[in-house]
Amino acid sequence: MTINIKNFLKDNSKLSRMGEFQNLKKIDGLEMASISADLYGDGRDDLALFYFSRGANYATLTTTNSLTSEFIPWNNSSHKKVIKGLLVNTKNANTFTGKQGKEGIDLLAKNLSRILTIKESKSKKGTTETVKIKDLIFASTGVIGEEFPAERIKDRLPELVDKLRGEQNKMFWLKIASAIMTTDTKPKVAYEEIIIGDELIRICGVAKGSGMIAPNLATMLSFIFTNADINSNLLKTLLKRAVSNSFNAITVDSDQSTNDMVSIFSTRSIKIGQNLSLVDKTIQKFELALKKLCLNLAKQIVVDGEGAKKFITINVINAKSLGSAKNIAFSIANSPLVKTAVAGEDPNWGRIVMGIGKSGEQIDPKKIKIKIGNFLVTENGKISESYDEEKLKEYMKWDSIEIEVNLKLGNDAFKCYTCDFTHDYIDINANYRN
Repeated sequence: MTINIKNFLKDNSKLSRMGEFQNLKKIDGLEMASISADLYGDGRDDLALFYFSRGANYATLTTTNSLTSEFIPWNNSSHKKVIKGLLVNTKNANTFTGKQGKEGIDLLAKNLSRILTIKESKSKKGTTETVKIKDLIFASTGVIGEEFPAERIKDRLPELVDKLRGEQNKMFWLKIASAIMTTDTKPKVAYEEIIIGDELIRICGVAKGSGMIAPNLATMLSFIFTNADINSNLLKTLLKRAVSNSFNAITVDSDQSTNDMVSIFSTRSIKIGQNLSLVDKTIQKFELALKKLCLNLAKQIVVDGEGAKKFITINVINAKSLGSAKNIAFSIANSPLVKTAVAGEDPNWGRIVMGIGKSGEQIDPKKIKIKIGNFLVTENGKISESYDEEKLKEYMKWDSIEIEVNLKLGNDAFKCYTCDFTHDYIDINANYRN
């Protein structure tokens, strides 16, 4: 197995160190491969395949943008609870491609199902089981509106399937995660494991995302795999709950993609009980691990925001409702003025006040307390008497900035994550198609 170094090298980034990443492990029942279809014209890996020879339970959440990639309605038309494979391409979003884009997926599904069926017939098991077209789902990410390169991808499918392997280590997970990147500067991976009974339950996740990031979801693809045998309906519920405070709690630029997708797959390798529900301690333990993994991946997306230099946490507390806290948090997080102030290391707290006010939520100015880091900035409707701009300027030099807004109106809270806006964001997006 070789790592395609071209996935790691970019003009605006350095080669990531192996020690920066968690050590993801093997998931029984999962085979993976990545390869280059030369969609970028530089030989980097741009196709990835996840294959489940014994099938996998799965659940998916997708963008709520009214305009979507062709793969989303294609996947939704399957109505299957168990699938065999997921094919992912980068460079091309397959969005606003009309009939050509839809037919391109049909072409890939037909050829991939045939090639995988041949693979199965030659396996040691000697099975003659057919991999059907609707056993497959797809994901695409990249430029909107360009012709979908179905033929070029189709020509690479035999080699992609031939490279499938079930033995996964840290390097191999990084290779796969790198193959789904677009403007990302480094791959995003996460791992959790828990003990249920005498069994070791593993959860592995990969993600991509850097720009066009905002709920619901973001310009992100995330694929999560577990060996725990959990049915598809329960997986869907668990995924929704995990996403609410992770992938749906991040924003880079407030723009919501046409291609967002987060999926979880259960290879059913480890039996953990029958007729499980959310109230079972086994599932509650699994849910905590899943939420931790999703938040880890979501934060990695924000840290790698296009041109980002600083990670920002917005914490709105003591709100009258969860919806109110969330609206105010995102109103601040999505403000270009707040984000550019942070980029300039300027403690311009007036922009935070503006963000609170423009949210449309009913607030009491005299009750609001704003803190930046551990420094109290405002109280009683005006600047705090303890305000020290010089100390705050020193804090603003940190690469992780926390803003807390205490509304003193109730007991609800919401925390979201964003990054600063630098000139690099303009440069990246001005030259995105070049």
